[in-house]
Amino acid sequence: MSQAAYPISAGQSSENAHAAPQPQSRQAAEEARKDRTLAEFMLMLDDYEPLIPNEVTDYYLQRVGFECEDVRLKRLLSLAAQKFVSDIAADAYQHARIRTNAAGGRARTNQPFAGPGSAKVRYKTRTTLTMDDLSSALSEYGINARKPEFYM
Repeated sequence: MSQAAYPISAGQSSENAHAAPQPQSRQAAEEARKDRTLAEFMLMLDDYEPLIPNEVTDYYLQRVGFECEDVRLKRLLSLAAQKFVSDIAADAYQHARIRTNAAGGRARTNQPFAGPGSAKVRYKTRTTLTMDDLSSALSEYGINARKPEFYM
């Protein structure tokens, strides 16, 4: 015979008594899982060396008045900045590919490309990233990088 960990009120069966706290236990389990995941991630940052050097991150954090001695937090901010720049570069590349494909054969530079061990010659399209492509990608993130019209 098992006893409930909390009293059962009159008119409430033992099945109903266990059903009520389940969402709280699920929520608590989810919170615990998130805490474990975050703790594991922070431990992984100890060994991670970001592409943006620590000195550059320290310089910009100091410039905006951010003071923190936790290296893991600085690396986390550096990782976020790296992801932001990577997303912008990928979007700019997509804009350049769209522009190149829309221009047809005029803007393309087709060069024969023969891979190792392949007898067929394929044509490789070289994509050139322009400031317009970068400006278009940055505008998606709310950053205006276009020159004022009186400079053009």
